Amino acid sequence: MNFDFSDEQKLLRRGNFFLTDKPVLAVVNIGEDQLDSADALVKPVADELAGHGEVLAVCVKLEAEAAQLSDEERVEMSEGFGLGEGALARVARSAYHLLGLRTFLTTGDKESRAWSFRAGATAPECAGVIHSDLQRGFIRAEVIYWDQLIELGSWTAAKAAGRIRVEGSQYVVEDGDVLEIRFNV
Repeated sequence: MNFDFSDEQKLLRRGNFFLTDKPVLAVVNIGEDQLDSADALVKPVADELAGHGEVLAVCVKLEAEAAQLSDEERVEMSEGFGLGEGALARVARSAYHLLGLRTFLTTGDKESRAWSFRAGATAPECAGVIHSDLQRGFIRAEVIYWDQLIELGSWTAAKAAGRIRVEGSQYVVEDGDVLEIRFNV
């Protein structure tokens, strides 16, 4: 599989939405006895994709067995076999990422929300995901990464600790940022 095209070829292909131009998500079903060598098994496929996709190794048999268990038993089984969070979450996250989607969060006294945006979007563009008025009247965004906010416990505590950054209209929002948008319409 060769996905590398010259600039002239890319220009000719522009406007056409070929499936071969899309990133590939390959899910490889492996056996229980192959869990320890999963990385070695998927490496040839990953090398073939060469940055144009992602390969995940999944033991469907174990995943099906885990789905039949109670929550406590499922966690115990996942830890015992080293399955982590499970195949469904891994596949969904990989597909989301390959589609070029990322997530930012907003939080307040009553609720917190997650918003999807295209990778590389600026703070005003992300504000527009919430409401077009926020994008039109964008002044600045106050930003903190989600795990820092959780660690500190609240937006007020994060401000008091000086962990909130003030970013302007050129700021490229990162996956996992918590934003408070300042605007004036």
